[in-house]
Amino acid sequence: MSEDRMEKGRAIRAELMGEAMTKAMAATVYDDPMMRKFGDYAIDAVFAGLWGRPGLDLKTRALICCVSDVATAAWPELKIHLHMARGQGWTEDELSEALLHMAGYVGLPKVREAMIIAREVFEGMRDEVK
Repeated sequence: MSEDRMEKGRAIRAELMGEAMTKAMAATVYDDPMMRKFGDYAIDAVFAGLWGRPGLDLKTRALICCVSDVATAAWPELKIHLHMARGQGWTEDELSEALLHMAGYVGLPKVREAMIIAREVFEGMRDEVK
């Protein structure tokens, strides 16, 4: 991990998550040595290595993450990625429609859970703005 690559990854993560979410996760999820190692790996491999690649914009990549989270039932990650997707300009209606579209491909139970999570994320984000 070069420091340049880590800085690139941190910048992308900050753009996607925002300062409040980044700080909250640092204080709760990544607050011990084991999880800091994981966080550093994610900054390098995921944010710098994947999100930082050319060819797709961050908005498209955020939607891909939401879709993959639903398909694999990665519910904690879906919360994070829905927040990122909203921050990249996807509307609640667009994201809801993308989730609903997946019902024919990944099944109603997964989409139902995703819609419940989306409702919670969207309500929380609306409350942050107030």
